[in-house]
Amino acid sequence: MVYARLGRRPRLAAVAAAAVLALTPVLAGCSDDGAGGGEGRADGTETATATTAPAADEPEDPVAAKAEITRNWTAFFDPATPAAERVGLLEDGERMQEVLGAFGGDKNAAMTSAKVTGVEFTSATEANVTYDLLVGGNPALTGSQGTSVLQNDTWKVTVKTLCGLVQLSGVTVPGC
Repeated sequence: MVYARLGRRPRLAAVAAAAVLALTPVLAGCSDDGAGGGEGRADGTETATATTAPAADEPEDPVAAKAEITRNWTAFFDPATPAAERVGLLEDGERMQEVLGAFGGDKNAAMTSAKVTGVEFTSATEANVTYDLLVGGNPALTGSQGTSVLQNDTWKVTVKTLCGLVQLSGVTVPGC
C-alpha cells in the first residue's frame, strides 16, 4: 500500500498517483499505433538489404540510445540536477524554461524522481519510456508512461511528458 511506504506523505502519494494516472491516456496518444514495418519488403532483395541497415523503428545503435535515454531521464527528474542542465535534457528546453521553473519550484517535485524500467522505440527518433515514479526514494507509482525524443543528437524528455506532470500538480503554466 502506498500510504504505508510513504509514512506521513499520503497526500503527496495521491498527487503523484493522480499525475501518472491522468498522463497515461495523454501519452498513449503519442505512441506508435503498431502499423507499418512491412512496407517495401515484398521482394527478397529488398529484405536482404534491409537487414544490413538499422530498422526504421529504432535508432542506429539501440543499446546506446536506451542507455542515453535512461541516463537523461534519471538526471532530468533528479532533484539535485541544476536547472541549466535540465534545459538540455528537455525537448525544446530553451523555450520551456518557464515550465521548468514551475516544475522545479514545486515542493512535491523536489522530492520526486524517476527510475527508467523500459524503453521501446517507436521510430528512429522517438521512444516510449516506462518508469517508476519515486517520492522520497520510495516507489509511489510503478509502470508510469512517458516519451522521449531525439533532438539535436540528444535523447530528451518530451514536453508532453513534463507538461502532463505540471498540469496534474494543479499549476497552470504558459507553454503547456
